[in-house]
Amino acid sequence: MNYLHPRLILKFLVILLAVWIVFDLFVPHHSNFKKYDSDVVAKLETDMWRSYYERKPFKLFWQLSELLRTQYHLPFLKSNYVSYEATRAAFVFKKGHERRDYEKALPYLVKYYRSIRNSGDMSFNVDRAAKLELEWWIVHRERKKHPPSDLVNALAEIQSELYQAPIQKFLQHAEYRAQAMMLRDDLAEKGQVSDQDWKRINDLLLASWKSHRDVLDKI
Repeated sequence: MNYLHPRLILKFLVILLAVWIVFDLFVPHHSNFKKYDSDVVAKLETDMWRSYYERKPFKLFWQLSELLRTQYHLPFLKSNYVSYEATRAAFVFKKGHERRDYEKALPYLVKYYRSIRNSGDMSFNVDRAAKLELEWWIVHRERKKHPPSDLVNALAEIQSELYQAPIQKFLQHAEYRAQAMMLRDDLAEKGQVSDQDWKRINDLLLASWKSHRDVLDKI
């Protein structure tokens, strides 16, 4: 009776796995980054903020991977790779105390945005996007040195670069998102952010991402 030797089966499975890995990571994949569920994005961003401030990098990693897979349609392995670069950037930045420390996160942001551009249907400048992302992180970290409008403008500017549209179109999105950040910061300074507070933060983020989707539907 003819049958396949276990070693041949194993080799076949290894080859299939290698093909899947190559296809997942290296074959060009063009996702539509303008189509997402704003409710889900807001919920996942709220969860990611909690993980970041509670110093839970692995939880943040999985939440961002889920966001990239379910809302921006990246393949499984690529979503994990891209999430890793972003999570690493976030926690390198978190440990910083001044601009030269914060800038250590920039190489990981460049890798993150290069992967995003190569996986989607956008044609932004990778280096500029990474620098704009880092800049709003810094403005937020050093918010007491800035008027509130600086954070709003920085948040709108990164979206303007990513979607190649005028910054004015993203100001409402940025305003709601900045309000969510300031609410969390004010509550944290008072000592506690409750589950009910996170619900309020999520509501602001939902308004922010609904505004964002409305803009994308028109450009």
